[in-house]
Amino acid sequence: MRVLLVEDDGPLSAALSQSLRHANYVVDCVYDGKSALSAITSNLNDLVILDLGLPDIDGRKVLAHIRQKNNFIPVLILTARDKTSDKISGLDAGADDYLAKPFDMDELLARLRVLERRVNTASNSIIKIHGVAFDTTFNNVTLNDHPLHLSRRELMLLKALLENSGRVLSKHQLESKLYEWGEEVASNTIEVHISNLRKKLPDNFIKTVRGVGYCIHNNGQ
Repeated sequence: MRVLLVEDDGPLSAALSQSLRHANYVVDCVYDGKSALSAITSNLNDLVILDLGLPDIDGRKVLAHIRQKNNFIPVLILTARDKTSDKISGLDAGADDYLAKPFDMDELLARLRVLERRVNTASNSIIKIHGVAFDTTFNNVTLNDHPLHLSRRELMLLKALLENSGRVLSKHQLESKLYEWGEEVASNTIEVHISNLRKKLPDNFIKTVRGVGYCIHNNGQ
């Protein structure tokens, strides 16, 4: 899951980014409203964490502009404005959730998981297909109830494929789920991760659609 973090406080942005990456999110960081609006038009991100006190445009105006474009990307407001009137104003502007600073990181991650499940229209945190079970709350994977030990990138790749089971994801789409702006990605990186995953998963679990991409079929679970 790819998160756009809009936060003008550099140290807080760095700390948040580190915690989010540790939780297996891909994080893109911007520090003002104009950059946020530009980033959102790329349609690369799945969720937005938005500060209201930005240096150029108030965060509520940024949010209003996003919604005026009929963009329904989930937005969690993260701000020092903790009055009830501020929360009501933010939610009425189109925010999906509102968390006041200071905050507990575990609570923020829990709220993101709720938004993430809403994006994927999943009713619970466990995705299970053909004996492979992925617990998105704890980032644990089992095969027939036995733990699978995957690298961070393998976890992120498997999660993207499971969340989009039945759909073919292109190499470019998968790269966007795993890598942030500016990261160098070798031309065969996705192929290498797919190969490593296949060694740990049932035969033919990940299908190759030649010339298009990769998918996991969810029929006959």
